[in-house]
Order: sequence, then structure tokens, then C-alpha cells
Amino acid sequence: MSNLTKVLYSIGVVLFLITFSLTCYYAYQIFHIGEESEPASTEAPRYHFVLVPEELDNDYWRLVESGAKAAAAHNNVILEYMGPTQANLEEHIKTLEMAAASRVDGILTQGLHEDQFTPLINQFVEKGIPVITVDTDATKSKRLSYVGTDNYYSGFIAGQALIKDTGGNANVAIITGSFSTSAQQLRVQGFKDAIKQAEGINIVAIEESNITRVKAAEAANKVLQEHPEVNAFYGTSALDGIGIAQVIEFYNKQDEIYVIAFDTIEDTLDLIEKGTIEATVVQQPYEMGYRAVQMMINHMEGKSVPTTVHTETKVIRKKDLPLDSNSIIRVNPS
Repeated sequence: MSNLTKVLYSIGVVLFLITFSLTCYYAYQIFHIGEESEPASTEAPRYHFVLVPEELDNDYWRLVESGAKAAAAHNNVILEYMGPTQANLEEHIKTLEMAAASRVDGILTQGLHEDQFTPLINQFVEKGIPVITVDTDATKSKRLSYVGTDNYYSGFIAGQALIKDTGGNANVAIITGSFSTSAQQLRVQGFKDAIKQAEGINIVAIEESNITRVKAAEAANKVLQEHPEVNAFYGTSALDGIGIAQVIEFYNKQDEIYVIAFDTIEDTLDLIEKGTIEATVVQQPYEMGYRAVQMMINHMEGKSVPTTVHTETKVIRKKDLPLDSNSIIRVNPS
């Protein structure tokens, strides 16, 4: 091979390698456009809030948590979700006191019992920590705002629905989550006021469930044993309708007893599909959490915040299914 041939050959190899390298590079760029993740934000969180529910593992409160955390993530805010695993007033109050002692920027919580929570909330506010009540209000306190259902109204529309669905004739038993919680009391009172207009509807019994399926079922069974004339039930908390339905199905009285429940746990919706439960009152827990965080941010930024925000409440029946995913209360949501 001549020297000239060797030089030309070497040049050809170099050109090939350069062309191949450039081809690989641009192919990589083409097929990876948009795949690079955005660099992690190094911006410090704007605020630190804490959400303290009645009980952490309650399916309803997990949906409130989801909404609150979504709002926090959208606004670069730290949100802690902490409190008793199961309803425990002493632990709930202790958690609130710990949050205040750690000087969080804002507290979101239920009002629960006015007597215990009003002085506690006032104490936090006087220390410069704003409080927004969610789901259950403490109307006499210095809380910044309340976000949640109009509980009296929700009970009233439940009563109206029962009148319509039963034709204004029924012997009703009420299963309520708690005799002492203000939200439950308002749901019962609203219901009572609604049915005053129907002479054919009588409240035969009121029992407490402690917001558990088992206790709701025990209460419903007690009612049917003591008052066999009962042909309608109203459950005022999320698990009451499911417990009532369990007893009705046990006695095979699905076609004899009308049930209106509360909230949209998946089991409740399944029972509406089956026909064991005729209707349920829909709340918006995800929206409550989201709006509460957004309102707290607005307050921190010096913007005016309404003292009361009532989220939408309505009664749904089988014809209204399926629901939007943010209205469904799922067990152990991700």
C-alpha cells in the first residue's frame, strides 16, 4: 500500500468515527428530549402548618389530608398531619399543644367540643398562631375561619330526602356518631327540624355509635329488637350507614327498611348500588383540606379571609352514581 493510500485510508477512518459519534450524539438528544427531570427546588419552604384531625386513620380524614397536602405542595408549604390514631380527646388536645409549642405558622383542626377547644384555640391565637377549624367549628373561639359542611343544613336536607323518599310516613331511628360532638348534634337537630313538617314521620329512638361500624350495627340491632315498628334509619356519621345496612341485610329486610346515610365511603356507595341504602349525604373533605391550607396562606400574606366557608353538601341516590374520585372516601388511600 502506497503512502498516499495509507493517508487517505487514515483520513477516511477518522471521518467515519467523527460522523458516527455525531450521529449517536444527536440521536440521543432526539430520543431524550423532555426526559430530564426539573432540578429540585432549593427554595426554603414558605410556611409550616399542622393539621390535627380527630383520628389519623379515619378514611374521611385521610381525604382531608390529601386535599391539604396537595395545596401545601402547590405552594411550597410544609404540612404535618398528626394526632391520635383513634379518637381520643386528651391526645388530640396534647397534639395541638405540642404543635403550638413548636411555633408552627398555623394550625388546622376540628373544633369538636366547644368547652375544651374554645380556650385552647384562644390561647394559640393570643400567642400569634392562627387557627382554622375544619369540618367541625368552634364558633365562640377566636379562630380565624371555619371551612367545612354546614352541619345543620346537612341534617335538614337529609330530613327532606327522607320525607320525599318515604312519602312522608315513617317510624325513624337515628344512629349518631356522638351525643356530645357539636357537628353530630347539628346534624340531628337539622333533621328533626326538617321532619316537623311531615305529621306521618316519627322519631322512635336515637342511639350512639362512637363513629364505628361495630357500634353502629349494635345500635341498629338494639333498635330493631326494642322497636320492631321502625322502618327507616338515619345515620349521621360516616360509618353509621354501613353498620345499619349490615343488620338490615342480616334480617333480610332490605325491602322493608329505608336508610339514609352520611358520607361517601366506598362500602356505602356499594350498598347504594345494591339498594340496601337508598341515599347518603355528600360532603367534600378533599376540598375542605385544600381550601383550609390556601386560606391560611392567604392570611399569612396579609390577604383578607372569610370567617366561614361552607363547602358543598347534597344528597345523592343510586341515579347519581358514579361520583368524582375526590368525593369518594377510600380505605387506606395512597
